[in-house]
Amino acid sequence: MEGIGLEGDGSNGEALGKCLSGLVDDGSTESHRYYLSRRTVLEMLRDRGYAVPNTEIDLSLHEFRAIHGQSPDFDRLKLSVTHKTDSSKRTLVVFYGPGVVKVSGIRLIAGLITSKETLTGLILIVQNHITNQALKALDLFSFKVEIFQITDLLVNITKHVLKPQHRVLTEHEKQRLLQKYSIEEKQEYDLKGSFKYMENTWKFFTILMSYMYLTFTS
Repeated sequence: MEGIGLEGDGSNGEALGKCLSGLVDDGSTESHRYYLSRRTVLEMLRDRGYAVPNTEIDLSLHEFRAIHGQSPDFDRLKLSVTHKTDSSKRTLVVFYGPGVVKVSGIRLIAGLITSKETLTGLILIVQNHITNQALKALDLFSFKVEIFQITDLLVNITKHVLKPQHRVLTEHEKQRLLQKYSIEEKQEYDLKGSFKYMENTWKFFTILMSYMYLTFTS
């Protein structure tokens, strides 16, 4: 009895149909990770009020690889943005390699950054853990340094339908909220611990989904 196969499923040596071939990513997982994390950090900076061109955010994966290749150079991924309403605020984004972040790496970054006096923030995107000595070496910088794991930036969590927009409550709104749920202000700190646990659980879920997505498309 002859086997029955779906049309264009490749069981008889035929090419996959357009609907399936469009899901196959022939490029490197490495470049895909950098593309996704770069787009997320640009969206984050735009939400913070920085001037980020739409052309940079709307860059396709194919266009990104045409510029940076399958194994992007960390130095070329570096970018700097200025705040739209306050030109004195400028943030630099630096991608770190796959190795452990050590003191020597932090000192190297500090040495390569020019015009430190005009910077007000640094975002460091890493792929491995940071040693305690390297964390202490961050004191070399006179501005705020934020550290993100690249896996945390593969998905822009703020775009999820279940993720509400966050903003700081006014004092009046805060008091109304405490009164509505019969919460005393001193209980606020206990709630923060519960929220942190929920946040970490959700972060684990998004990382897992990102890994499954990259595995499927690579």
